[in-house]
Amino acid sequence: MDEKFTKARNLRKEQTEQEKIMWSILRNRKFYGLRFKRQVPLGSYIVDFCCNEKKIVIEIDGGQHNEPSNISYDKQRTEFLETEGYKVIRFWNNDVSNNLEGIYQKLQKEIIDC
Repeated sequence: MDEKFTKARNLRKEQTEQEKIMWSILRNRKFYGLRFKRQVPLGSYIVDFCCNEKKIVIEIDGGQHNEPSNISYDKQRTEFLETEGYKVIRFWNNDVSNNLEGIYQKLQKEIIDC
């Protein structure tokens, strides 16, 4: 099996608490009947959540994403995904833990606008 798919499978088994919270909102078509998958290989990247139907990628970022090398990597990653037609929506771990209603509202708006 491809190394990327093996890594994606392992990431699904080792979700962060924030990814578990987000997955509880998105799984089983709970969010507007849309089918989201988690830890999805796209190109050379693995994204946290993806809805192919609406071409939406949701990323849950921890504090390490504030480091200069990771900021550059995330920018490059987002640019690639956008060239593939995906809209990338990023949330901080802290927001998932403390502002789930705000995240839900932002996702609502993003999906209505798509």
